[in-house]
Amino acid sequence: MADSETSGAPASSHRLYSETPYDERGNFHYVGDLYQPSETLGVIAERITRHLAVHFPDAKLAVRTETFAGGRKVTAEILDMADDLSGRDAANSVIVAVRDQMERFGATDANPLQDYFAASFYAEVKIGGAYWAALAARRGPRNPVEAKLSLAAFRKRLRVGDAMRLVDAPAGHRALGTTRTVTAVRSKDLIFEGRSYLDFPRASAFACDGRLVRIAIGRDHDPDAHLLYEWLPQTG
Repeated sequence: MADSETSGAPASSHRLYSETPYDERGNFHYVGDLYQPSETLGVIAERITRHLAVHFPDAKLAVRTETFAGGRKVTAEILDMADDLSGRDAANSVIVAVRDQMERFGATDANPLQDYFAASFYAEVKIGGAYWAALAARRGPRNPVEAKLSLAAFRKRLRVGDAMRLVDAPAGHRALGTTRTVTAVRSKDLIFEGRSYLDFPRASAFACDGRLVRIAIGRDHDPDAHLLYEWLPQTG
């Protein structure tokens, strides 16, 4: 009989890994309906790759393997998916769903009360940096600023006594909403009153329209993260 990853058949009614309970003594036993004993790790990965492509047709995933002293591991990295995984619950739900499909190719015996775990392979699901970049591209940048003034020109025009008001930043930023006066402008940073400082970014991460200053500080899980300042030159 053909496996579901090649036949395109619907998912098996076999109990999934995440639905399998521990017994009253802490024992956990799971054998996936697509498990084949003595299968090489490379073959397992190939079968999982085909299966995930069928089961998650709107997702882009990369499957890789690893062998180490404690056993074998198959990792599925989510590179793109239509779902918004920025919320913890949404991310966890997708991670569990993908891992459940991977575990159908394996077998596990465990008892955490006895510090015992044995599996045909370890299954791991990650949300890759490529996913967050793709999500940001679909959303479009927040607070776009037209780049009328280069970083070099801004640095030359910025003066001691000018003020910078932080109008937007990643959630929890302690300076959000505050206005601070510039006390020094150096080659690599500027100093605010209170002895705090702001590093000048790379030119590609900077945009200024003469009033608003946008500094990109993106990272894997939030590639559109940025600081948005209102530049308030001193008058008189």
